[in-house]
Amino acid sequence: MPVTLTDAAVSRSTSRSSDLETTAERAVPQAVPRDLQRTFQLVLAMVWLLDAVLQIQPFMFTPGPNGFSGMIGGLAAGNPGWIADMIRWNASVVDHNPVLTNTFFALIQFLIAFGIVWRRTCKVALGLSIVWAIGVWWFGEGLGGIFSGRATPFGGGPGGVLFYAVLAVVLWPREGSDTPFVAARALGERGAKMLWTVVWAILAVLCLVGSGRSPSALRGLVTAMLSGQPGWLAHLDRFSATFLHNDGGAAAILLALLCSAAAISVHLPGIYTRTAIVLLVVAFSFIWVSVQNFGGILAGGATDPNSGPLVVLLALTYWPITHERRAPRPVPTCGCGTIPTRLRPVWAARELPTQGG
Repeated sequence: MPVTLTDAAVSRSTSRSSDLETTAERAVPQAVPRDLQRTFQLVLAMVWLLDAVLQIQPFMFTPGPNGFSGMIGGLAAGNPGWIADMIRWNASVVDHNPVLTNTFFALIQFLIAFGIVWRRTCKVALGLSIVWAIGVWWFGEGLGGIFSGRATPFGGGPGGVLFYAVLAVVLWPREGSDTPFVAARALGERGAKMLWTVVWAILAVLCLVGSGRSPSALRGLVTAMLSGQPGWLAHLDRFSATFLHNDGGAAAILLALLCSAAAISVHLPGIYTRTAIVLLVVAFSFIWVSVQNFGGILAGGATDPNSGPLVVLLALTYWPITHERRAPRPVPTCGCGTIPTRLRPVWAARELPTQGG
């Protein structure tokens, strides 16, 4: 005789299908958004590791004018007496103990790099990086050439090492969301915006003061890096040197305008901030390649990659992130996707026991 579903069976079918829907929905895993702050911390750690590797180049352990001490001592020229004296004192200490001092310098940078990678020591490593960066900026870089008029952002002013300290503050570990942008997680939205405005306002000023608008000085930044560069980069250097010699003043003004616009962009709707960040990333990436020559790494003799990649990294920590883009999303449990809800009652009904005579 034909099989029929009684009212009780239909009720059980409805109840079971409802339970299956609830269970299936709970079983669907949620995609946890990537921790962007941690991602940026790891990128910063990679830059510190690069610094540490550059610190153990053979010439760094050599005394005299061709060694690391000679590199430091050369930064004293043009600075006020009190700054020049500090630089010469530091160069003298390194010159008398090149192996010991340079081993210590490299060890500190390795500790910072690996300390940032390990979550449990990340705060300690970032704190150490702030102290170390300020010390190097003061005693090794002569305050980035600010008082000698050579702190143009084209050359890495106000000192590439100073951006390590700024990034350590911006990426200080703190629980919370990466919205509205990553830098706000550590400093709060208002504090992060204030820091951004100050940084880019300073860079805008440095583009115009001292030798920042001098075509010959800007050309000199490039020609000083020519020796030892690969052929393709030397060719690009000659083009950059010619351009800056002819239009260096205009280039400095344009960069100052870009930095000024960036300083206020973070206080405007997100589209303006994103536009400013894209322009900054393009501009400083180009400067890093065509003017800073990757910090001189390819020619040998570099101690760091200069400010270019650090400025780009800082800019990206302010990229506006919407709540919708950071919300958890369901992850399909199989290749065909999630189970369509409308089909579950049919499957549930098929599993019911039948009654027959």
